[in-house]
Amino acid sequence: MIIDSIILLTYALALVAIAIYSKNRSGSVNDFLLAGKKGLNGWMTAFSYGTTYFSAVIFIGYAGQFGRSFGLASVWIGIGNAIIGTLLAWLVLAKRTKNMTRRLDAKTMPDFFAKRYGDYRLKIVTAIIIFIFLIPYSASVYNGISALFETVFEIPGWIIMIFLAVLTALYLFFGGYFASSLSDFIQGIIMLVGVSCMVFFFMNHENISWNISELTNNANLSWFTFGAEGSSGLYGTTVSLIALTLLTSFGVWALPQTIHKYYAIRDKKAITQGVVISMIFALIIGFAAYFTGALSYFFPETKDISYVLTIPTMLKIAMPVGVTGIIATLILSASMSTLSSVSLAGSSVIAIDLYKGSIRKNASDKNVTIFMRVLCIIFILLSVTIAILNEKYSITAITYLMGLSWGTLAGCFMGPYVLGLIWKRVTKSAAWASIISSLLLTVTLIILFGYDKNDWNTSFAIAIKDGVASSPLIGVICMISSVIITIVVSLVTKKPDDTILSEAFDKSFEGEIK
Repeated sequence: MIIDSIILLTYALALVAIAIYSKNRSGSVNDFLLAGKKGLNGWMTAFSYGTTYFSAVIFIGYAGQFGRSFGLASVWIGIGNAIIGTLLAWLVLAKRTKNMTRRLDAKTMPDFFAKRYGDYRLKIVTAIIIFIFLIPYSASVYNGISALFETVFEIPGWIIMIFLAVLTALYLFFGGYFASSLSDFIQGIIMLVGVSCMVFFFMNHENISWNISELTNNANLSWFTFGAEGSSGLYGTTVSLIALTLLTSFGVWALPQTIHKYYAIRDKKAITQGVVISMIFALIIGFAAYFTGALSYFFPETKDISYVLTIPTMLKIAMPVGVTGIIATLILSASMSTLSSVSLAGSSVIAIDLYKGSIRKNASDKNVTIFMRVLCIIFILLSVTIAILNEKYSITAITYLMGLSWGTLAGCFMGPYVLGLIWKRVTKSAAWASIISSLLLTVTLIILFGYDKNDWNTSFAIAIKDGVASSPLIGVICMISSVIITIVVSLVTKKPDDTILSEAFDKSFEGEIK
């Protein structure tokens, strides 16, 4: 335990050092939000993207829940994240996002919508939506890390959540996006080492054989047939796996905290590096997380406990002294990188798009930067408060919180953002229709089909025919609806103003990445 504590303390001190090192590199709004005029190289951006993508929710929530429920078939979720959510996302969005946001001088997603569609009201509405729905996602990350430390280190969850919040607030407040990205790079390396240790020591546990063919002889662990625990038959579990893969893979195409990474990338070379590095990173992390979750089949101690405790219980049983500290640091790293990105995304839309954009249009750059720092702290305080209350009163499952957040945001913005980058015909009316319909559809589906806040003993995404829907399925429905509505409404409404289109799609713009 002493060795594990030393490892964690060293990690915490390293983050404090990053905060001190980067405090002079975030004086302006552009520095604080985009790491300065030059931007970041491909390695830092790729690691920042990957560590933001994968948080404690995937290790504690998703891997524990779906690895246990679907067996090795859950690995396909991680593979989908690497191919669709990373490789394809970078190829389609990175260069287009960088170029268009440069042309429009847009620093945030709401700012992009306002300038791309020529409607200032879009900025206000989208900023409020982003701030509101990023808070429950942030809370789910705190809940995930709390479960680990309560089980493995027997530390009360609220203590570790507050510690995590203070540490995140410290380096984000002083260093902004540069500090966040620098810590992400270090945390990404820790995550790669950590997942390698997880797989190695789990596979060397006395109950498990390195012979993969022996592992897959059991139907519950096949790569293609789903585990029986908690399932409602092949139809329900197939819908589950597809919904989860689509939500977690396509959802990041329209989330402000992941899209923000493209804003700050340096040049074409950095984008090329980012495509390769981020995909490899996502493949390793995603595969390892779900693979270790499936190995819970060999740990009888996990059969009758909450899925949130599955991975922490396995770690407590299988990890030797010292390695536990590395794994805890892995999950802390995954959590803190996500929390800093989400906090920065949430606070920036209020500071830039509401405060500077509406309340005090003549606010100085210095005042906006200070306000953004303060909002980062407020966002973190709100998130950790909700997480503590959620843990105390068992309000809802952490995977539900994440799924609801991702699904609603991606549902609102998928059509207007992704199609708006590619297709000139997308109209202001279509953007409004997508946002409003997604919000209404989310609320309607939750009211109609509900969820079981205590367990999700139905494998989390049962077919609607069984009378239950879940946040992944709701999110996927909303994303598909957003794309369809955006296309249809764009075709039947007046095309955008030529002035707006020429500004957004002008390829002769200085600094254009070809």
